[in-house]
Amino acid sequence: MNLSDATRIGLNLLALLGAVLALRLGESVFVPTVLAVLLAALLWPAATWLNHRLRLPWSLACLLVVVGLVFLNLLVTTGFVMAVTRIVQRLPRPNDFQSQAEVYNIFRQRIEEISPVPLDNDYFPKEAENSRVFAYVRQTLEGSYITDLLLRITYYANNWLWHWVLVMFILLFLLVEGRMLSRRIVEIFGPSVEAQAKAVAALKDMANQVRTFLVWRTIVNFGLGLVVGIVYHALGLQQAWTWALLTAVLCYIPYLGPILAGLPPIIDAFMGSPSPWYAVIVVGFYVAIITLEGYVIVPVVMGRSMELNATTVMLACLFWDLVWGMPGLFLAMPLMAAIKAICHHVPGMRPWANLMGTSHPEPVAMPEIAPELRDNAVAVAAEKVL
Repeated sequence: MNLSDATRIGLNLLALLGAVLALRLGESVFVPTVLAVLLAALLWPAATWLNHRLRLPWSLACLLVVVGLVFLNLLVTTGFVMAVTRIVQRLPRPNDFQSQAEVYNIFRQRIEEISPVPLDNDYFPKEAENSRVFAYVRQTLEGSYITDLLLRITYYANNWLWHWVLVMFILLFLLVEGRMLSRRIVEIFGPSVEAQAKAVAALKDMANQVRTFLVWRTIVNFGLGLVVGIVYHALGLQQAWTWALLTAVLCYIPYLGPILAGLPPIIDAFMGSPSPWYAVIVVGFYVAIITLEGYVIVPVVMGRSMELNATTVMLACLFWDLVWGMPGLFLAMPLMAAIKAICHHVPGMRPWANLMGTSHPEPVAMPEIAPELRDNAVAVAAEKVL
């Protein structure tokens, strides 16, 4: 078809819009499938090791890997549930004015210790019943906010449980039938040996890139959680290891995750420590460790080939959050690593891979042009400009 440039651009935009719409409407299918594929790429070496070194049947090796993942997930979930239960028990009840006033007095006293200006105003007076902030919080707690929040949490918990069971079954099937599925995917690219070889190289590189990102991201996250947990425990935070586990999980989300993970320990240090200056210490330590992790540790262990520039990361987070919500934020980075690997192996799409990365692409060698041809080209260009 002899299409104009405007027609090609319009068709590409329609195709992109259709793909986004399909991803959004098929969230219940795509999200578990993508999670299972990423976990299969991550756990494939473990299953291969059990099969080759311990001489276990392939099906049994895959089953043991999935069972180990389920056990780890139950361990993390149990830790979160127990921590949330303890936190809820310590919170004042909505109808208990006395306990709420005590929390307000502690909060006001801590602010007064570090505030350079007096707090005798409408927002933080000495009497809790005269505070606008206290009245607003009480009004929020006495309404249907708590009930709606608990119902929403219950809904998301049930939805998450169902999706996780589905992901485990898909993961088991992908691991057991992985070799057969790989051959079938390669055959889609045609009978040409050259095309199939290129497809194998692209799929292998994509799997390696995703596996490298997930493995090192997991090691760095839980190492980071261990360090912050030790420091939080030394500072006397009431939920030190809960915040450490929360940091390890939320740091899978770039930029926004570390910010959200840093707020609870700061509040814990501000309200539960002997002095509000402990919160300042927590802020300084957390900013330092996150900066060290983001600008030193991650580039060293992952290498420059895995890096995505900040603009790509932010746009990817916005896009996948729009399409899949919270799961999209967790999947944004491994998906972009896979897309970058594919673009790098397709000659026509390699500039897109360079656009997403941070390293400088190698300059393309330009062929030598004869002087008379070069002069003729310059004259033609100048004539067009004039």
